[in-house]
Amino acid sequence: MKYLKFILMLVLTATFFVSCKNETKQPEVKTVEVATAKSEKTLDPNATYAKAEFTIDGMTCALGCAAQIQKKIAKMDGVKSAKVDFDKKLAMVEYDNAKVTPTSLTEAVATVSNTYKVNNMKTVDAFSSEKTCGEDCKKACCTKTEGEKMACKPDCKMACCAKKA
Repeated sequence: MKYLKFILMLVLTATFFVSCKNETKQPEVKTVEVATAKSEKTLDPNATYAKAEFTIDGMTCALGCAAQIQKKIAKMDGVKSAKVDFDKKLAMVEYDNAKVTPTSLTEAVATVSNTYKVNNMKTVDAFSSEKTCGEDCKKACCTKTEGEKMACKPDCKMACCAKKA
């Protein structure tokens, strides 16, 4: 039994000295290139820009749905501006005719989720939130309550717009 304990101690001591070498290995350093720079979208100043408005069915919230759709459309090459209004279920997009088509806008909305459906796609001269004041505005605004008045440009001098809350 003494010999067995002696041999066991000798093996443990030898193992300890062999495994605990005082060699300090330098850690291996690897350099990995990561593309972190975002490519800035450059808009062509000579391009012909069109404005489109369309409704989006299937949105259930402003942050998860409308914001994601707006972000997806805004990242498209050739899109100058994009705004999605959750309350009105309306998207307003200004885009380069040469790079973006109404079909590609519809496909971009569908890639966010297949529950979103684009309806009533139309090309407009001005977005519905940018209506200008004229005689039609004066006739329409002055007979309505404050909550029903049409949206007017901030610099509009018409009486109906001046009364707006």
